[in-house]
Order: sequence, then C-alpha cells, then structure tokens
Amino acid sequence: MRSRVEMCLVTIAASTALMQHAAAQSLPNLLPLPNPSGFLETYNTNNQPLDLTGPFFQSLGTNGRSCSSCHLPTEGWTVSAAEVALRFLFTQGLDPIFRTVDGSNCDHNIDTSTLEGRASAYSLLTSRGLIRIALAVPAGAEFTVVSVNNPYGCNETTTLSMYRRPLPATNLRFLSTVMLDGRESSPQTGTEKITYQTNPGDLIFDLGHQATDATTTHAQGAPPTAQQVEEIVNFETSLSTAQAIDFQAGALSAGGASGGPITLAAQPFFVGINDSFPSSFGFNPTGQAFNAMIFNLYAAWAGSSQAAKASIARGEALFNSLSITITGVAGINDVLGPSVTGTCGTCHDSPNVGNHSYPAPLNIGVGDLNSPLDVSYLPVITLMNNTTGEVVSTTDPGRAMVTGLWADIGKVKGPILRGLAARAPYFHNGSAQTLAEVVTFYNKRFNLNLSGQQQADLAAFLATL
Repeated sequence: MRSRVEMCLVTIAASTALMQHAAAQSLPNLLPLPNPSGFLETYNTNNQPLDLTGPFFQSLGTNGRSCSSCHLPTEGWTVSAAEVALRFLFTQGLDPIFRTVDGSNCDHNIDTSTLEGRASAYSLLTSRGLIRIALAVPAGAEFTVVSVNNPYGCNETTTLSMYRRPLPATNLRFLSTVMLDGRESSPQTGTEKITYQTNPGDLIFDLGHQATDATTTHAQGAPPTAQQVEEIVNFETSLSTAQAIDFQAGALSAGGASGGPITLAAQPFFVGINDSFPSSFGFNPTGQAFNAMIFNLYAAWAGSSQAAKASIARGEALFNSLSITITGVAGINDVLGPSVTGTCGTCHDSPNVGNHSYPAPLNIGVGDLNSPLDVSYLPVITLMNNTTGEVVSTTDPGRAMVTGLWADIGKVKGPILRGLAARAPYFHNGSAQTLAEVVTFYNKRFNLNLSGQQQADLAAFLATL
C-alpha cells in the first residue's frame, strides 16, 4: 500500500508529464502515465499520437472549461480526487473545473471570493471527485419528494442536487448506456436506447448528444457545431485505456498475460454479449449461455513464484468463480427472485471489460443510508410512492430521476472496470477511497466472508485492469 504522500507525488509526476507533452500539442500513442499502482496507457486505435488541440481540449463555452477539464489522460480520462485537490492547490481554486454551475457543493449562499470560501465550496470535488448534477423531478413521476436534507444548502425538492463521479471518456465502444443514470440513452431525453440491432449508430448519436449537453451545461456555452461534435466523438471512440505496468508485478502483458490497452482494443463486444440474465429474457441476441469466466488476462500467472503475479492471478480467479448470494439488489432480485446465486460476473458480464453488456441499471446499496461505506457527506432525499404511500430515503434517486419510476430509485449502471487504478475514488458517489475499500464493501454487503488474503488478491487484480 502506497502512502498518501507517495500517491500525491505520483499524481504530480503524471501531471508534469502531461504538461510537458501538452506543450508539444500531442501525446505519443501508448505513453505510460503513472498512477498509485503503476502505469496506465492509452492506445489510439488510429495508431496516431493523441492530438491535444481538437475540440475535446478546446474551451467551447463561457467559463474556460473543456471536455479535458474533467477527462484527463493521466486519470484514466476522468478525474481523481487527488489530482483535483492538487489542481486546487496549484491554482488557488481558480482552475476552470472550479465553477459554481456544478463544481461547487451548492450554487447559492456560498462565497467563492476568498481561498477559504472556495475550499469550502468545492470540498466534495477535491475530496471525492464529485460533480453536482441538478435534475428536475420528471413530470408524472410515481413519487413525490417529501424532503431534502442537504448539508450544503441545496434543499430544493423540485430540482434535486446529486453528487456523482465523471465517467471515463475512453473505452466507449463497450458502453450499453451513456451516463450513470442512462439519461443520455433514454427516449425521455430525446436520446436512443442502445441495442444490438441499432449499435453503434445509437452510441454515436448518444455521445454526440452528451457532448452537446456538456458544452451547454458544464461549459455554459452555446451548442457546439456539428463538426465539433463529430470530432469530439471520433476522438473519444478511438481510445482504449488500461493499466499496462504494475509496480510490483511488472509489465501486465508479459509472461503469457494479456493486460494492457492493445489487447483490450481487440476485445470482441456486442450489446448483450455474455449477458447474465436467463436466455428467456433475450438480452443476448445469440442465445448463448452466460459464462462466469469474465476475465482471462492472468491465467498464465497462476502459481507464479513472483508473489505479486500470483496474487493478481488469484484475484482474477476469485472474480470469476466466487459464489455470491445476491439479495436486496433492485434490478435483479425484484426480477429474478429474492435470492439469486451468482458471481462477480452477474453484474459485470462483458468479457475482459467488466461492465454489464446490456442496459441493466442496478441498486446494490452503495447510495443507501445503511451502506457499509460512509455516505454521511451526501444529502438525504426522502421520497413517497404516490400510489402506496411507501416512503424511502436515499442519497441519490438514480435512474428514477430519468424515468420517474418508483422501481428505479437508487439504480445506476456499473462502469467499465478497465483503468481503475488511475481514477480513485470509486462508485458513483466516490464513497470508496481505494480499491481495498471497494472489496470491503462487497465483502460486507453480500456476507462473502473473504479472508484478508482474498481481499488483498481481489484488490491487486482490480488495480491491474
């Protein structure tokens, strides 16, 4: 385990490397960029250097922001809390990411005229890497917002402030829905559900819609031109990103292993591939049975005399084979029954990628008030079912803020698992500061009774993705 000081030094080194290459207006393809576990690489499938001058990196709005304000190659094409905290330190909280439109904990009754005021206003961004997402309650929703107890002052009940991590702008061809709540892949927002029959046209359309929405909201600008949108989407969809070197195990493509972004770029995928739901649901268009062997990157390292390699291989085997009794998960148990025997792949079924290959938002309890993780820094939003009178409290209504459905409360999608080491903290609300905390969450939430060694092995494996 690397110390916090070491992690900061790694982040500084990564930022310095990026700035040096940014001066040359490009990044070499497959440039290793350091993070707390090793080195991340991004492979441009066009086999060209990464152009840092296109609209993805341009300020297209009025507040100085670009897509790259929240999607940095050093941080797995999102942001890490550690990097944002350093950015605050270096710029005294004046970098474009620090804007009250969504970077501050609330957008009213705050003071950003002083350093102390900015530190307070942007504390969730610097400590958890969270952006504030303000969404209006859908018309005709099956629920009423009874109350909002927001520690930062945004207590409105018609437009709710929720706090979420920006998703990576890489490995996008594996997406089965865009955004954590799927709002950029939903007819309710004028976008398209991603399906086997319509992909990749639906994905391209949704990413273009997202680029426009990001420019008009996050960057507070006019809609970008069609050419700018096309260039942004072309840039994003050309990127494959994965951990390439582990500080302890070395190159993740050595000794028969197949880690790193080049093999990831060649990974077969289609919407519904290896879907874990019963074939009667028709989510996998081929009808092929689910295979729990999700990852096969490090089988060659099994039994290695090098302790780090052996640990990673054991972690991969656990991910593939660990039996999990799944209970209380909305999106699974309300569909398949109150108790389902599964594995990690039940929710992370895309081979060698780890997201759900079919649009399947779930509530595993990360945002629940009784979460094993600390969610005390988040608002408590109380909702009432308009038909039954049932009342529930949550820190984030999730997909229900798109569909208005009571059954969707708390549901979010699982992210792509590649490039994890660069983008702490984890989960949609930043509630796990480390991958070890992620594993601890699952161990407690699903009563896995993992040994200390097993938890360490799983965390070591996840850090190599």
